[in-house]
Amino acid sequence: MRFYDRENELASLNRTLEQSKAESRMTVVMGRRRIGKTELIRKCDDDTILYFFVARKTEALLCEDFIQEAEEKLNVPMGRFTRFSEIFVFLLKLSSERPFTLIIDEFQDFQRVNSAIFSEIQRDWDLYHHQGKLNLILSGSVFTMMKRIFEDYSEPLYGRANNILTVSPFTINTLKIILNDHNSEYNNEDLLALYAVSGGVAWYVSMLMDRGYTTKESIIGYLTEKDSPLLTEGRNILIEEFGPDYSTYFSILTCISSGLHNRGEMENILQYNNIGSYLTRLEKYYGLIKQHQPIFAKTNSRNIKYKLNDEFLTIWFRFIYRYQSYIESGSLNQLSRIISRDYATYSGFALERYFETKLRESGQYTRIGKFWDRKGENEIDLIAVNEIDNTAEIYEIKRNEKKFDKSLLDRKINYLIKQCPQIKNMTIRSGALSIEDM
Repeated sequence: MRFYDRENELASLNRTLEQSKAESRMTVVMGRRRIGKTELIRKCDDDTILYFFVARKTEALLCEDFIQEAEEKLNVPMGRFTRFSEIFVFLLKLSSERPFTLIIDEFQDFQRVNSAIFSEIQRDWDLYHHQGKLNLILSGSVFTMMKRIFEDYSEPLYGRANNILTVSPFTINTLKIILNDHNSEYNNEDLLALYAVSGGVAWYVSMLMDRGYTTKESIIGYLTEKDSPLLTEGRNILIEEFGPDYSTYFSILTCISSGLHNRGEMENILQYNNIGSYLTRLEKYYGLIKQHQPIFAKTNSRNIKYKLNDEFLTIWFRFIYRYQSYIESGSLNQLSRIISRDYATYSGFALERYFETKLRESGQYTRIGKFWDRKGENEIDLIAVNEIDNTAEIYEIKRNEKKFDKSLLDRKINYLIKQCPQIKNMTIRSGALSIEDM
């Protein structure tokens, strides 16, 4: 698959590259694994790019890899270094004579190698970056850890980055362009399947498109295809992050992906007395879930639901991990039957997330959310408010618009107005959104 989108990110990288020719610049690139960070930063318009990958090795072994890369790309002898700080200072000083780009990928994993490296980089950067002309790009996949390293006041690298980029999934419009390029006759079911499985994550989209999987049937079918990397993907990207407690985290994520969004419901199913600390870490440290409150709810409201932030992981935990025993017994055909049986219901919830994403990407609203009461009797799928224009759009989302009940929605809106006086005097537009409106 060719390179799509990212025009703004590339323009930002190349502006920083030009600035580095006068004085060293540090750029931080963050985003989940598989999002396309490495491919993006390698498209930087520099003739000389060093690429350092922070593998989970000893510092001395990493230095051997880095020295080999530097000597090959720069054509200069470096000698033998066993500490990263020695290599970093060497390159900073060398850049004063010949500017180049240094990419350090999975930068956060220096924490596992030698946590002192962050302080050493801060010290050396402060001492030498003014004289150098190094275009330094630091890329990391653990979003919350990268934010802490560069945005937490107590961390040594706080305030050092000249530019921080967050690489997001492809937008809805970009997904449409990609799918049209590979299947000009696609329909909205195909688009919904691509969104539900890939979530706009570049690696998953590319994997599907390169294999010619552009229809609903082929996209969903790839989840259970023999030797499909998607079968083990959730484990591959999460199990090392979670460590020995991974089974508890996985159980919680399975509950959420299956529709149990309330902490009490999860504790009841899992028979755990207190999962609060796990939920906090999943949200604050790993950035995988998020608390949601009804729109206009008070900040201290306890009417909270938890949702996964990632479409692929939602479907992976809902079907792949939940039915892991089917995979281990070689019954992929039975798992395929389950996905086919439940897909209509599952994709209905994916359709809700699709429209919420689409409205957010439009930039036309100041507040977007849902509404529900504690009893579960009054729930509204999507509310989009523009508080400047004093307008609100209220939607029920149905795969089949014929199942939409206008009178029922009106009753829910009347209840909403009683609970949320902020919306009372707004101009309200209401109706249904269906798969035809994608």
